[in-house]
Amino acid sequence: MGLSWYQYASRLPLAMNLGKVRTATAPLPAQEQKTVERIKQETFAHNRDNIDRTRAYLSFYQKHPQIHWALLAHLVSRNAGWSMTDLRGELLPRLLRAKEQQDYFSFLERGNWLIFHDAYPQLLLYEESVRRQTNLFYLLPHLGVSTFMQAIWNHFWKTTDKELLAIGLIINEQNYLEEQVMKDTAYQNSVVRTIPFALQELLQLNVILLPHRKVADEQGSSLQLAGERVFHFASLPERISLGKRLYSLLFGAMNRQEAAYAWALEQPHTGSRKDYWPHLFHDVNDTAPGKSYQAKLLNCQLRQGTKRLFSPTLRQVWRPIHHEPPKELDWYKKKSDVWRMLTRTEETANAVEMSEAYCQALAKIEWAVVARTRILG
Repeated sequence: MGLSWYQYASRLPLAMNLGKVRTATAPLPAQEQKTVERIKQETFAHNRDNIDRTRAYLSFYQKHPQIHWALLAHLVSRNAGWSMTDLRGELLPRLLRAKEQQDYFSFLERGNWLIFHDAYPQLLLYEESVRRQTNLFYLLPHLGVSTFMQAIWNHFWKTTDKELLAIGLIINEQNYLEEQVMKDTAYQNSVVRTIPFALQELLQLNVILLPHRKVADEQGSSLQLAGERVFHFASLPERISLGKRLYSLLFGAMNRQEAAYAWALEQPHTGSRKDYWPHLFHDVNDTAPGKSYQAKLLNCQLRQGTKRLFSPTLRQVWRPIHHEPPKELDWYKKKSDVWRMLTRTEETANAVEMSEAYCQALAKIEWAVVARTRILG
């Protein structure tokens, strides 16, 4: 961890020669065309909703643990699901209008869908390359994947550089998200520039959690929550930096990989925050309809006599939606200086244990709900 750009550049003399990267111009032989179509169909089949995507990442990592990014993607995708269900949970519906809830869900769902649409074909093509024992990454342009990733995968095929592949995928997916979602006028106006979106950052309510249980722990022992606060989500460099920090948390010096993987296998993803904190969250709504909200939390524990916070499963509250195809573009053609982004960031001490930070975020949301209830009656 912490390698400089110059050290990375010295490891990429061949892979970074984009003059050797093929583009999707010539027709494919029948076998390769069949491979491309199969990968597209399989990607579509697993891209139904956040639950399917998140499971697919974990299933792939089980077969190919050398692809670190797949485990990171699984855990981050869990967080996307939790954010989606928060919009229909105990607290946020008391702060956000129905249209704001729908707009936020569409924003989260579109991003989650797009990243899977772009990344999962890359994983399947790697799997097919391994099966056939030949480099098939020249097919990536036929799957709509950036020439940047063709260079990265070619390098990985030669060197098995797991870290650089993971960072390359982080850079690729965030640039892809930037072009497909963050620059979209509709999302800018409905989500990114809205007051609630700004308040989330101001109050530090956005936290990405990486639950992990030590393999030696007994079933049912308390989890640890590593993670990172999300600042300036609208900034591409900040999102890339966040991805690198999360990767360092998972695979860096502390190496939480095994503990996080053990928990992920043990606990299926439902979208409910009950998955990791069943002492605070329940996927059944125990609050009587129409009743004004009463504070439930005290120092991240339930007050005496109160019910757990409602955190529904994703499929309880959101149905799969139809997505329009992404714009056909290669973001890399506009980013000739992208290689400097391959530098690494070290894990910071205050970014390790996030239970307290998440408790504080919950308390702030509840405080806002209670204040609104008192004002409106």
